[in-house]
Amino acid sequence: MPVADDVPNPPPPARPRRRAPWPRPFLVGLVCGVVLAGCLLTALRWPQDDVTYRSTPPPSLVYPDDAPHHLALVRRSSLYGSDTFRLFIGRGPTPAYGHWLDVDAALGQRGVESTRWTREGVRVRFPGGHEVFVPARAFLYGR
Repeated sequence: MPVADDVPNPPPPARPRRRAPWPRPFLVGLVCGVVLAGCLLTALRWPQDDVTYRSTPPPSLVYPDDAPHHLALVRRSSLYGSDTFRLFIGRGPTPAYGHWLDVDAALGQRGVESTRWTREGVRVRFPGGHEVFVPARAFLYGR
């Protein structure tokens, strides 16, 4: 004869309550995204060039290539805080293609006192008394 089981079946184990997800992964991703975007923008912005001085020859002085000429003292700031200076002489008002000369940082920081354009070239005078002469053949005809 079949025996009835007097012991009832045990209830199934209770499932643990599921907690609401904590926003940690979202916040970590957001912080990482902001930091990476800041680093990318900083890296794309450097090095930065600033023109600290500009000069053009007087209208009465026309060089044999019949082109307008421009002189600029350009300061290049690096990401590490150091500055370098270069003197640019070329056909365009923006320093790009032309004749470039490196200038000592101590001279460049003090700026340019004066420029004197002649048919032979251009003479740049710095406040400390230093002078640089660039012959016209160095910047004529788009060099």
